[in-house]
Amino acid sequence: MRSVLFGGLGLLTALGACAPTAERADGEVPPRARQCFSIQQVDNFRQGRPDQVFIRVRRNDVYELTAAGCMDLDFANRLALLPDGAGLAGSRLCTDDWARIVVPGSTSPNSVCRVRISRKLTEAEIADLPAAHRP
Repeated sequence: MRSVLFGGLGLLTALGACAPTAERADGEVPPRARQCFSIQQVDNFRQGRPDQVFIRVRRNDVYELTAAGCMDLDFANRLALLPDGAGLAGSRLCTDDWARIVVPGSTSPNSVCRVRISRKLTEAEIADLPAAHRP
């Protein structure tokens, strides 16, 4: 009985693997590949709008982070970027990941807020950033 059950499951799995997949319509954009970086590669940061942080990774890459409840960023000289699930996530962050920013606070020892790694900016978008927002 057990061998018949496992044989049937194997057959269903094999048939499912051969099933046709949905094709993309003409002009449909393929899914965006996740772009990743190591937190040790972050060299600089600047706050954009109150809910926006830009970080420079190595020499040429700039990522936009969407912030939630970040205080004291406009006065911060340094920050720590920590992946959510510390230890499990390692030191690598990718677009659409969540992380925490820790900033030495002016009214409290540390200020912590959550950020989402929104996207990696193109060279043209980096050039178009206002000087005050460009890390």
